[in-house]
Amino acid sequence: MSTVKQRTKDPLCHCVRRSLKRYFKDMNGEEPNNLYQMVISEIEKPLLEVVMEQSESNQTRAAKYLGINRNTLRKKLKQYNLE
Repeated sequence: MSTVKQRTKDPLCHCVRRSLKRYFKDMNGEEPNNLYQMVISEIEKPLLEVVMEQSESNQTRAAKYLGINRNTLRKKLKQYNLE
């Protein structure tokens, strides 16, 4: 099976959904706090790490890959201590 077909077989949204269901199960009835920010940071940091690696740390190229402004990228890199 080609890599592209394999990736579309289990899209990221399904992985996130499974992880969130497991998270709620592990919470054992406890109510989470600040769930939105937790999920965003759990996804955003590895996204930035991989994109920076793929762009060979070229911020202009990385920002283009992400579809964001380079200043926004720099702010996010600083936020996650990836500078």
